[in-house]
Amino acid sequence: MPHTPSFTLPAVRAEVSSLWKLAWPILIGQLATVGMGAADVAMTGHTNPEELAAVSLGAAIWSIVLVTVSGIMMSVNTLVAHEIGAARHDRVPHIVRQSLWKALLIGLVACVLTNIAALVFDHLMLEPAVAAKAKLFVHIISAALPAFTTYRALYGYSTSINQTKPVMVIALAALALNIFINYLLIYGHWGMPRLGGIGCAVATTCCVWMMLAAMVLWIRRAPAYRATFPFGQWEAPQWASIAPMLRLGLPIGVTYFAEVSAFGVISLLVARFGVVQVSAHQIALNFSSVVFMVPLTFGIALVTRVGHAVGEADLHRARFISWVGVAMSLAAAVASAIFITLFRHQIAAGYTSDPQVQALCAQLLLFAALFQLSDATQVATSSAIRGYKVTRQPMLIQLLAFWGFSLPIGYVLGLAPQGFAWSPPAPMGAAGFWIGLVTGLTVAAVLLTWYLNRLSLRRLHG
Repeated sequence: MPHTPSFTLPAVRAEVSSLWKLAWPILIGQLATVGMGAADVAMTGHTNPEELAAVSLGAAIWSIVLVTVSGIMMSVNTLVAHEIGAARHDRVPHIVRQSLWKALLIGLVACVLTNIAALVFDHLMLEPAVAAKAKLFVHIISAALPAFTTYRALYGYSTSINQTKPVMVIALAALALNIFINYLLIYGHWGMPRLGGIGCAVATTCCVWMMLAAMVLWIRRAPAYRATFPFGQWEAPQWASIAPMLRLGLPIGVTYFAEVSAFGVISLLVARFGVVQVSAHQIALNFSSVVFMVPLTFGIALVTRVGHAVGEADLHRARFISWVGVAMSLAAAVASAIFITLFRHQIAAGYTSDPQVQALCAQLLLFAALFQLSDATQVATSSAIRGYKVTRQPMLIQLLAFWGFSLPIGYVLGLAPQGFAWSPPAPMGAAGFWIGLVTGLTVAAVLLTWYLNRLSLRRLHG
C-alpha cells in the first residue's frame, strides 16, 4: 500500500529536499537561457539604436513563438512522468520517439508561421532599414525552431526521469557559445563579417542546434538513460500516439501564448506614452521575467513529481506534493517581493542612468513585487494540475485571467477611454496596465488554487 504522507515537519522537509534537488539544475538552465536573450540585447546595444531596435522587434516575435511551442512540447513531461511512476519503463521509448515526430511537425509549422508573422514589420511605420533588418532577423532565427522543439522533447524526457544535470550543463555551454559568436559576428572580430544585430540571430540559431546535438550525445552516452533508451530502433510516426500528445500539449501552448501575448500587447499600448514610460515598463518587465524563473522552475519540477505520484496511483502523495510545491513557490515569491520592494531604486539604477526612467521604474517595481505572489501561485498550481494530465481547465482559467481581466482593466485604467463609468479622469499610463496585470494574475491564482484543490480531492476520493 502507498504511504500516505501527512503535513508534518519531517515529511514536508523531505519533499522540499526532493523537489529542490530536481529543480536547481533546471533553474540554472532557465537562467542561462534567459541570459542568451539578455546578452543579445546588451551586446547589440553597443552598436547603434537601429540595430538594437531591429533585434528587439525580431526578438519579440521569436519570444512569443518560443514560449508557445515550449508549452505545446510539455506534454512529454507529463506522459513520461506517469509511465516512470507506474514502473512501465518499457513504454517510455515509444513515447519519446513519437514526441520527436511531434516536435518535427510543430517545429516546421512554427517556422512557417514565424516567417509569415515577420510581415507585420511592413505595417508598423518603421524606418525601412529597421524593418528590413527585423525581418531578416526573424527569417534567420526561425531556422532554429525544428531544433528547438526537438530539444524540448528530449528536455522533457530527461527531466521526467530525474536527469536534470544535462539541462543545466548544456544551457550554460550554449550561453557561453552565444556570447562568443555574438562577439565575432556583431562586431566583426577575428576576420568575421560585421553583421550587427543579425549576428545575434545567427548565434542563437547555431546555439540551439548545438543544444540539440549535445542532448542527443548525452542521452546516447550516459548510463542513466539505458533503461528507457529511445534511440534503439527506428519507428515511423503514428498518429494514434501523436494525437493524444497534441490534445495534451496544445492547451498548454495556448495558455503560454495567452500570457506572453497579453504582455506583448500591453507593451505596444504603453508605447504611445513616450520613451520614459516605455523604458520604465520594459525594465520592470525584464527584471520580473528573470525573477519569475524561480517559480517557473518549481513548476517544471512539480509536473514531474506529481506525475510520478499519479503514475504510481499514490493520489495522497500527489496532493501532498502539489501543496508543498505551491508553498515553496509562494515562499520564493515572498522573498522576491521583499527584495524588489527594498531595492527597487537600486534595480532601476542598474538598468538606466536617466532619473525620470529610474523614478517611474521604481514605482512600477512595487506592482512587480505585488504580483510575485499571485504569479508564483498561478504557475505552481497550473503545473501541479498538469501533473494530473489535465490541461484544458488551466488554459480556460488563464485565458479568462489575461484576456478577460488583465487587458480590459489595463486598457481602461491605462488609457482612460471615454464611455466607461469607472475609468479614471486621466490616463494612468504604464501604472494602469500594471494594475491590470496584478488583477489578472490574482484571478488566475485564486481560480487555479480552487481547481487544484477540487481536482486533487476528486481524484483522491474516486
